[in-house]
Amino acid sequence: MTRPRGPWAALATFLAVQAVLGCWWAAFYPGLFSRDSVLYLSHTVVGPWVSDHSVLYDAILWLSFTETGDLGAVTFAQTTAMAGALTFLAQSLKALGAPRRLTTVVAVLMPLAPPVGAFTVTLWKDVPFTICAVAIAGVCARFAAARRVTGLGLAGLGALMLALGLFRANGFLVVGVAVVALVVVVRTARVRLLLVGTVTAALPLVLTNVVLPQVGIVAPAKTYVYHTAFGDIAVAFRDRPRLFGTRDRALLESVAPLDRWWWGGTCYTINTLIWRKDFSWQQADAHAGELLGLWRRLLTEDPRLIVDARLCRGSIAWRPVGDPLMTGGSTYRLSLRPTADSYVGPGKVADFPGRWVYSLRPLSHELYHVAEPWLTGSLAPEYDWALWRGASWAYLSYLAVALGAVARRNRYVLGVAAVVAGQQLAVLANISAQDFRYMASPIPIGALLVPLLPAGAWRLSRALARRAAWSRPARVLTRCKSLISGKRTPL
Repeated sequence: MTRPRGPWAALATFLAVQAVLGCWWAAFYPGLFSRDSVLYLSHTVVGPWVSDHSVLYDAILWLSFTETGDLGAVTFAQTTAMAGALTFLAQSLKALGAPRRLTTVVAVLMPLAPPVGAFTVTLWKDVPFTICAVAIAGVCARFAAARRVTGLGLAGLGALMLALGLFRANGFLVVGVAVVALVVVVRTARVRLLLVGTVTAALPLVLTNVVLPQVGIVAPAKTYVYHTAFGDIAVAFRDRPRLFGTRDRALLESVAPLDRWWWGGTCYTINTLIWRKDFSWQQADAHAGELLGLWRRLLTEDPRLIVDARLCRGSIAWRPVGDPLMTGGSTYRLSLRPTADSYVGPGKVADFPGRWVYSLRPLSHELYHVAEPWLTGSLAPEYDWALWRGASWAYLSYLAVALGAVARRNRYVLGVAAVVAGQQLAVLANISAQDFRYMASPIPIGALLVPLLPAGAWRLSRALARRAAWSRPARVLTRCKSLISGKRTPL
């Protein structure tokens, strides 16, 4: 029996991946969700629209809710988009030289893993963000296969990077790092690549801060924008109280009791600070300028303290294991409560008719009874480093592309991991908590890069063996010539 090639192989892979993701969708219809998921829709229905999260994703949820009365269309679209992105990356890596069978097997089995399957049917803006990142890796693999940056590929890369920035507020940082990495790697179209990267990184910022307010969409709250800086202040207040004078303490007390600043001073998360009843967002917004001035002063007086706080909070980006013994140090994976009120409670957010859509209603109870224990079992602490920590897969990605680049003598292979580096460094610089979703994209990208490791090792070992086989006769011939000429050359 012959193996399908070309578009038929891609179609078969896509359908297999879509089938598995469809089972997750039917088991957890209309999708898994959290407090953030409810907030995405509540402000668009009740008003006013705000850009605290992703206006694009909020609009998608609003459109589904108003046109279909439910949210299942969104999660089903996510399954289709994820199936397409995984298939595209798999086919691109095959074009680069990855083993066809092994790559196909990895692509088809990957949706069975909850960090891909269950995550894809969750109502989070991080899902389309991750899908875009996977597709970007696929475009970069196409560049590597062609050993040049193509015009069509550059257009696709620009569209995906723009979407990346529209789905997450820190997307522009990911784009910026990824583009710099690509410019260093590639040899062609560097100026065009840099131009595309600059535009796609800047446009979401311009839309959020200039364009959207003109059409009535309120800019993000200052506390939402600067919450990580406020977290740094809390860490400093807990660890270095001598840095705070009487006026500084009075400023902190105008926002929250000093006890809240102390208890919120865990470096792993800002949730214990800003998401508590005694922390006033209104006062924090009103005193945002003063708080930022205090943060800048702390940065000047004790820069290591602030840097250490950022490294600690960015642990999800660089540490393969969490720190469950510390407050906020464990990895937050997925939310499994069955209704919206389980998360936010009545009156906690702007209520709206139809909030019942945030309730678990499996289309197949048989599939639910299979998927639910599978998902719950994967949340066991011993699987955390392998399944839910993106840092592990980021490092594996770097190893795979480095070996592939050396084995194929193709520096463009390094660019496949550019978006992984972008996400890792962006999260390391500015993130709020140890949520797996912030480093979700390195997991599928890293898994699909695994087949490059044995392929690269085999190719490199063969090259070294051939080199050794040819070098020995050459040395013998040189020795013979030296004997004839009367010179002595050691073997």
